[in-house]
Amino acid sequence: MENKSRRDFIKTAAIGAAGITIVPRHVLGGTGFRAPSDMLQVASIGVGGMGGSDVNNIHGSGKANIAFLCDVDTARAKGSVQKFPKAKFYTDFREMLDKEHKNIDGVSVSTPDHNHAIQALAAMELGKHVYVQKPLAHDVWEARALTHAAKRYKVVTQMGNQGASGDGVRQMREWVDAGLIGDLVEIYAWTDRPVWPQGIQWPAVKAKAPSTLDWDKWLGTAPYTEYFDKLVPFNWRGWWPYGTGALGDMGCHNLEAPFSIYGLQYVKDVQASVGSVYVDEFKRGYFPESCPPSSSVTMTFPKTAKTKGDVKVHWMDGGIQPPRPDELEPNEIFGDGGNGILLIGKKGKILADTYAANPRLLPTNKTYRTVKEKYARVPKGANGHWAQWVEGCLAGYGNMEMSSPFEIAGPLTEALLMANLAIRGVDLRVDGKFPGRSKKLIWDNDNMRVTNFDEVNQYVKRTYRPGWEVNYTF
Repeated sequence: MENKSRRDFIKTAAIGAAGITIVPRHVLGGTGFRAPSDMLQVASIGVGGMGGSDVNNIHGSGKANIAFLCDVDTARAKGSVQKFPKAKFYTDFREMLDKEHKNIDGVSVSTPDHNHAIQALAAMELGKHVYVQKPLAHDVWEARALTHAAKRYKVVTQMGNQGASGDGVRQMREWVDAGLIGDLVEIYAWTDRPVWPQGIQWPAVKAKAPSTLDWDKWLGTAPYTEYFDKLVPFNWRGWWPYGTGALGDMGCHNLEAPFSIYGLQYVKDVQASVGSVYVDEFKRGYFPESCPPSSSVTMTFPKTAKTKGDVKVHWMDGGIQPPRPDELEPNEIFGDGGNGILLIGKKGKILADTYAANPRLLPTNKTYRTVKEKYARVPKGANGHWAQWVEGCLAGYGNMEMSSPFEIAGPLTEALLMANLAIRGVDLRVDGKFPGRSKKLIWDNDNMRVTNFDEVNQYVKRTYRPGWEVNYTF
């Protein structure tokens, strides 16, 4: 008791001492120092669509100044430019970071998946805090590199899977910790996406890129190709050179809760099947550059401190759903209708919607069983995800808990991208055959490679377009 009192006194004294030294940052100087009265100076890369939402939410924290905006499409950026007229606008993130890095504290990255890593790494190497949209990266190697860099450069990080800040995941964790569903048996997560074209042939007819779009900069790390109609601003998600399919889009939302609740890390093995596409009634289409229209994946994770053994996680997309639990009444909605999360234990089950919202115990009349609140809620829940990052940046590295820091978001993204290796492997043609259609891929996590199907390792770290290489040494 005496030691505790002394520790409390020292902590209180330190806080008090700090309180009388609040002066403007420019007077004190020093790398990484921030006076509590300062606003976070933010640069946003990708400010249309979801990027515009991110900018608005970061600004809505009340503690961030949107100082710089960057987008390769001036038409898509127009809304953000009009809302933040004092922000200096760039079309090249490299130029922005080179010229303005001394005036930037944090960087938000809301671009297509294939450019996340090059932009986030560039910011972190300059010591900037980063908020990166989901999925964290396009390839397994990139996710590992970003996770490592966040720790190396001691920056505050957050991935844009806002459900991680929601009340639902915390409620689910409390139910699991209280033993309400018993030992874990298996996990299911699913989505009705894609809602963009997948399983289609690469367009033969080229189109002229919009005059407002810098096509070369949009391509960034991806191989050079001619523009084709309706690729941007949304349909790029269904093409492997740029997107990560339905799993990359929604997996970070719907698998975050079970991943964090049970402390899952790397995948041991993964197997997949995908929906078929037929060019006519007799011939199956072969479209290796397009994500499949649907997929079903089973991942095995090693035992954790919260499980009795290895963990089986089942992912389904394209409208595929797991067997409907017997505990649901015939007219009760399964998940939210198109998306959901299902934790199956030996004593019970937990069902939730997208983002782990609206969790309920099955049968649903058990939901109102109360357990003691154990985990602090994020102010405004999922809607407070952006403000939490701003507060964390102002507090400084290691001084505030984030809902989805790269130490959590990185392994989660890696696992999903490892599942994508299996999905891509199904239709990987080798010597005129498709050996991946019958394999369970075995993953060597330390060396980041599949041990029993070498051809698929080309997707662990892709070849970058010259001049747009992503370089990082662990």
